[in-house]
Amino acid sequence: MNRRRLFAGGLTLLAATALMGLSGCSSTYTLNTEVASFGSWAAPRQPGSYTFDRLPSQQQAGDSADLQSRIEDSARAALSKAGFNEASDPKAADYLISLGVRINAQDRSPWDDPLWWRWHGSYSAWRYGYGPGAWPRRGAHPFYSPSDMMLMERRFERSVALLVRDRQSLEPLFEARASSEGNNQGDMELISAMFGAALSGFPQVDPKPRRVSVLVGTPSPVK
Repeated sequence: MNRRRLFAGGLTLLAATALMGLSGCSSTYTLNTEVASFGSWAAPRQPGSYTFDRLPSQQQAGDSADLQSRIEDSARAALSKAGFNEASDPKAADYLISLGVRINAQDRSPWDDPLWWRWHGSYSAWRYGYGPGAWPRRGAHPFYSPSDMMLMERRFERSVALLVRDRQSLEPLFEARASSEGNNQGDMELISAMFGAALSGFPQVDPKPRRVSVLVGTPSPVK
């Protein structure tokens, strides 16, 4: 399996080529995500004002800072829905919020599935050495051929992460992660929906991964 990482460093350094130029969704669809959350958010504590907390590399002018701004934009709606409001004065904020996005691309071959079969003219052959009927047909080759390369499927693993800390004590209070998989890297509307999934159920935490379905895109107005 050939995996190409589009993410580097910490929580938030996503390569600019992954999301910077992507446009919004033209239609709505349901995205299935896997969400896990952690923390010690005490029952009396309430959401309040926040400011985004950037790593030094995210504060530098250029593509990294521009991309980080877009990631922050994509999380604002989910934070507002959870009860947070962005502080007009960052120094007076109640909470510091760190964001992260990661996209991994990988090529998958149908040969990765030991029970996968393919047609060769008028006959079919199972992968050599695995599964029912897994025996080498005369003349069949158990390794990759040029036609195998055409069957490679590009898949993208997409993840977002969010960390809420008390601004005064810097104590980490709530952490959430959401992940999804698809045949494209997605766009900022998908990332926004994934932040919504990550904050679903806030402030309750559940470290056991659970499935959360969210709507991606903005519904078109009814004419």
